[in-house]
Amino acid sequence: MPATTIKLESDLVKKVTALKPKEESISAFVRELIEKEHRARANRAAALAYRQFLDDHPAERAAMEQWESARLVDEPKGRKS
Repeated sequence: MPATTIKLESDLVKKVTALKPKEESISAFVRELIEKEHRARANRAAALAYRQFLDDHPAERAAMEQWESARLVDEPKGRKS
């Protein structure tokens, strides 16, 4: 895997240092930020694709609406003696 060095201006280094946990390196913190942003963008794209899927398939949308409105837990039923 090729490594890349990214240079940050001193004011940005100060900002990153203030944001990151003391025990974490700047590199690890920035790497984590990039990974979080990548996941967030992928999740937004998936949500848009799913919304489009439901728009294109009304029967599926109706089934999901029914599923979402279903009770998750039924009231306990009394024992019959």
